[in-house]
Amino acid sequence: MTQVFEWERPLVELEQRIADLHRFVADHGIDCEKELAELEHRAERLRKDIYENLTPFQRVMMARHPKRPTALDYISMLLDEFDEFHGDRTYRDDGAIVGGVGTFEGTPVTVIGPQKGRDTKENLARNFGLPHPEGYRKALRLMKQAEKFGRPIITFIDVVGAYPGIQAEERGQGLVIAQCIEEMSFIRTPILCIITGEGGSGGALAIGVGDRILMLEHAWYSVISPEMCATILWRDSARAPQAAELLRLTPADLLKFGIIDDVITEPIGGAHRDHAIMGQQMRAFIRRYLAEICKVPVDRLVEERLARFRAIGKFTTERMPIDA
Repeated sequence: MTQVFEWERPLVELEQRIADLHRFVADHGIDCEKELAELEHRAERLRKDIYENLTPFQRVMMARHPKRPTALDYISMLLDEFDEFHGDRTYRDDGAIVGGVGTFEGTPVTVIGPQKGRDTKENLARNFGLPHPEGYRKALRLMKQAEKFGRPIITFIDVVGAYPGIQAEERGQGLVIAQCIEEMSFIRTPILCIITGEGGSGGALAIGVGDRILMLEHAWYSVISPEMCATILWRDSARAPQAAELLRLTPADLLKFGIIDDVITEPIGGAHRDHAIMGQQMRAFIRRYLAEICKVPVDRLVEERLARFRAIGKFTTERMPIDA
């Protein structure tokens, strides 16, 4: 059964009534067009009211919906002749990050993204979408290969953070994230980054240094998750909705701050409601922005990428008075 959020329940119940009435009409041949039209009009108004007024934390919850399209879903919808690559040439393969080479509308591209599971078995195999250091080393290996062969890079970002376990730290989690950020900053090939769900901390930034950064309508992107922020600030994870307000992690906020370049609209009710329409939307945006960055000479591309990230954040310095 599809997960229903509390704020969606009135709409889901109304949609169920409409579906039941459609079945009743089909079974008995009774004319209920007027009643159906009235119910559908009410449902449309309710959809608009709900999804145009989501709170930041409600968007966080939408980004975590278990039926939301994953990296492999987008790859299957958008790419032809995709070949997945495995392993980091150092330790092992990490199922929490997938990557490989395919063609997007005839253009060879390298695609990388964290991968969550749909059920307990898949989540265990994918480490619940929390990448290990070897996952990021695999991503970096694919990026360097893309640079060598002049292929554009597309990253699909949906990760609450890198795996925080002791073993990951022993194998250099912090170092490899820093290496990814540094290498991506200077890679001489176009990079398009798309935040499709959760964009948490260094786990997201490690594959998020791009020439254009897009974000789905019900995604979030922040230095920390709302729950962890609330735990640190107030020692109470239940205050996550308040933390989400303060973190300014929604697409509207990030577009205003210049962190992202555009917002990809989702089907009404979220990407999980209609994967096919979401794939069509994604295709149109990738086509547009990939064509845009592929026209830029590579020297200028790297220069502008560096300038973009160096300009993020503003600060002022004040001279403190010195007592005589």
